[in-house]
Amino acid sequence: MQMSSRRGPGFLTGVALALICGCGSPAGAAPSSVIPVVASTNVYGDIVRQIGSDRVDVVSIISDPAQDPHSYEANTRNQLELSKAKVVVENGGGYDEFIDRMLRSAKNPSADVIDAVKVSGKSPDASGEFNEHVWYDFPTMGKLADRIAHALARAAPAEAQTFQENAKTFKEKLASLQAGVEQIKADHAGAAVAVTEPVPLYLTEASGLRNLTPPDFSEAVEEGEEVSPRALQQTVELFTGRRVQALVYNEQTAGPQTEKVKEAAEKNGIPVVPVTETLPQGEDYISWMKSNVDGLKSALDR
Repeated sequence: MQMSSRRGPGFLTGVALALICGCGSPAGAAPSSVIPVVASTNVYGDIVRQIGSDRVDVVSIISDPAQDPHSYEANTRNQLELSKAKVVVENGGGYDEFIDRMLRSAKNPSADVIDAVKVSGKSPDASGEFNEHVWYDFPTMGKLADRIAHALARAAPAEAQTFQENAKTFKEKLASLQAGVEQIKADHAGAAVAVTEPVPLYLTEASGLRNLTPPDFSEAVEEGEEVSPRALQQTVELFTGRRVQALVYNEQTAGPQTEKVKEAAEKNGIPVVPVTETLPQGEDYISWMKSNVDGLKSALDR
C-alpha cells in the first residue's frame, strides 16, 4: 500500500500544509512563536500534540490507517515541511527510512531529530532480529515523552515547565495502560497467542504471553513477501489444533495469507484482536492503546 501525491508542488502555494495530516494548524497561519514539528506518523504526531498543546504546529506525514508505512513514498510537500521543522520525530530502526533520506537533503541542520528506537535503548536479539514497532512499548513511550518535552523546551524555553507538566500527565496515562498490561499478565501469564506480524509483540510480551507464530510467516508478511505454503499451513494449524488463545491481527497489512489465517481462527472459535500501525480516526494514542489492551484482555478472558 502506497500513498502518492495527487497534486504537484505548486499546490503548496497558499494552501494549508497541515492538510497532509489530521493534526496541527495550517502552516501558513501558524504564528512564529508556535513550534513547527514533523512526525513520521500520526502516532508520534499525537504524542507531540499532547505534550506541546497549542504551542506546536504538527504535521504527521502518514495518517491514513489504510496505508502501510513500510511502503510509503515521500513527496515534495514532505520535503518542504522537513526543511521548516524545528523538531522531527521518527520511529527509526528502518521503519520510516524516508525521513532520514529527506532530512539529508532538506538543508535543515538545526532541526532536533528524535529517533524513538534510539530513545528506547533496545537492540537486536541474539539472532540479529529487531522489532522496530516501539510505540507498542509503553516504557519507551514514557522516555519519548520526556525527550519530546526537552526538545520543545529548547525551541521555546519560556514554555519549558508547560511541556514538562504535559509530559508528566502523559506518563501518568501510560501508567494506567501499564496497569492493564500487568493485569493480563497476572491472569494469563504463559498463554499462547499468534500474530500476523511482529507489530504488537512488545505488548504481548509485556503481558506475559507466548508467541507461537512461525517466524517465516510473520516475517514474510511484514516484508510484503509471499508466505511459503509450509509456513502458512503451520500457522493455520495453530488454530485448527487450538494451540493458541487469540490471534492478534494487523489490519494494515491484510492480504490473502493473513485473511486465510484469520478465517481459520474464526472458524475454530479463536478470538481475533485487530491492531493497526497508525491511529484510527477519532482516537488519540492513549485511547487507541487502551482499546488494544482491553481487546487483548477480553479475548483471553473468554
